[in-house]
Amino acid sequence: MKKILLVAAIALFGLTANAQEKKESKGLEGVWWVSGQLQFGSSKDAAGNKTATTTVLPIVGTFVSPDVTIGLGVGNIGSKYTPVTGSSTTGNLFVVKPLVRKYWNISGGLYFYGQAALPMTFGKDAVKTKTTSVSLDFAPGFDYVVNKWMTVETSFNLVSIGSTTSTPDGGTKSSTFGFNAQPMNTLSDRALGDLMVGVKFLF
Repeated sequence: MKKILLVAAIALFGLTANAQEKKESKGLEGVWWVSGQLQFGSSKDAAGNKTATTTVLPIVGTFVSPDVTIGLGVGNIGSKYTPVTGSSTTGNLFVVKPLVRKYWNISGGLYFYGQAALPMTFGKDAVKTKTTSVSLDFAPGFDYVVNKWMTVETSFNLVSIGSTTSTPDGGTKSSTFGFNAQPMNTLSDRALGDLMVGVKFLF
């Protein structure tokens, strides 16, 4: 499985090398951008135990050609587990997320893009389970250039392939591999998969 993901990662970044050979027009080539993810969440199980998570993932990238950009996100996912009885525990997962995007202009400042990303997480969660996760995600989206320093974008995960290894505190290590293709989550809810809306700052 690790060999498959390694080959996929090489192919992912091999696209950027080919993209650099395309010099039809200057466009956004050489322009840098900053974006990212800031997320808070909490949940409570049937017994009343609470789990809170915070994700902070800044992403920086640059256009290597008029219609291709690469980026790298580095951040963490912090968590806190508060049981009904006993003391609270905390966890922290380190996140690295390289990505590449290919853009196609629709009209004016509106663009359609396809994104491939390789998010990786390492560390322990709030219940002290050691986790290592690597996945290859594909997401289409739309990006609208508002002005020379900001764009607004929306996207959703279409396909995800990944592997996760978990080792509970004092327990036995286990590994899982998954393939998920879901432009629609299920036949019952017909919800789009992980719809994301955000802004990107250019400089």
